[in-house]
This record gives sequence, structure tokens and C-alpha cells, in this order.
Amino acid sequence: MSNLPGAETASATGSFNPMTVEDALERWAGEPAIRSFHRRVVDTDPQTLWDAAQTVRLSDTRTLGRLVRWRIPGTPADITFHELFKSYPFTLLDEGDTWSLSGLCGKIWTLQRDYPRLAGREDYEAWDERGTVKVCFAHWTRPADGGGAELISDCRVEPVDRRASLRLKAVWALVSRFERLIGAEPLGVAQRRAEGR
Repeated sequence: MSNLPGAETASATGSFNPMTVEDALERWAGEPAIRSFHRRVVDTDPQTLWDAAQTVRLSDTRTLGRLVRWRIPGTPADITFHELFKSYPFTLLDEGDTWSLSGLCGKIWTLQRDYPRLAGREDYEAWDERGTVKVCFAHWTRPADGGGAELISDCRVEPVDRRASLRLKAVWALVSRFERLIGAEPLGVAQRRAEGR
């Protein structure tokens, strides 16, 4: 994969991290069975777009916000997506000035909130419980070709074993029909805010 410009920044530990976001994705989710990718070009700079994206709350999105709160009971409607991806059942894997990566493990196809509580990136990296998946969520901004900035959301799902792979395929067959519309909702809100609309 090619490197992403503008992604070199400080890591979650505060030290300089020469990896691009794509390098980090390869480390955390290099062999996804399923990938959800959304991109929005905005007439602004990457930092302004990132700042706007961090203000988007679940309640600012119609379908996605309700879906998240249904799948993760107890999640407040006024939490931002940025805060959500740093809170249980997610765990922050790495972040910089204009990007962040979070992970979640478990049986994402069940209706129960039975996700394990991960202590940090080490727990995510070592996760190998049978019949489960590892999900990596990456969000970042970068300069866009031709001017402006891009806001990108990239979600990758890796099954731990064959059983999890089969369950994941069955769920994706249902979800994939709606994913393109639902997954792009927060990006549209961030775009309007970054452009002052």
C-alpha cells in the first residue's frame, strides 16, 4: 500500500512516530476480511477539518447514532465519536494531531454487550479468543489532491478463526446494503462544520 501524506505526527505516547496512518493500519489490521472505507473532500485544511470532526456527536447523526446506542446500551447520545472511540468497549491504539486508531474485540454479531474490557494496545494485539473478531477503526485527515483536505474513516475487521469468519460473512451480507449510507453520516456533519455551514 502507498503511504499517506501528512500523517507523520506524534504518537499516543508523545514521541515522534514516523509511521503513516496506513503503516499503523497494516500493523493493527493487516489482513481484514471486511473493510469499510469512507472519504470526504472538504474545502479547508486538515487541522480545521480534524477539529470539526472531533465535535460530531452521536446525536448529530440520524441512523448511525441510534444504531451505536442500540448495539452499545448505556452510550449517551451527546458523546462525540472521538470520545466514543476512546471509551469501553473500544480501546485507543494510537493517535496524533490529526488521526486516531481504536480497536474492539469480541462477537460483534451478538445482541449482547459482551465485549471484553481491554487494558490497552497490548491486549488488543494479543487477542486470539476463538469465535471472535478484532476490529480496527482509523480516522484521519490529510491534504487532498488539488487542494483542500480529506476526512477518511477506515474500519477493518479480522476474524480470529474460521468460525468467526463464517459468522462475519453472514452479518456482512445483511449490513453491507446499508453501510455506505450510514457510515458516511458523521463525515457529512464534519464537512458542514468545517466549512462553517
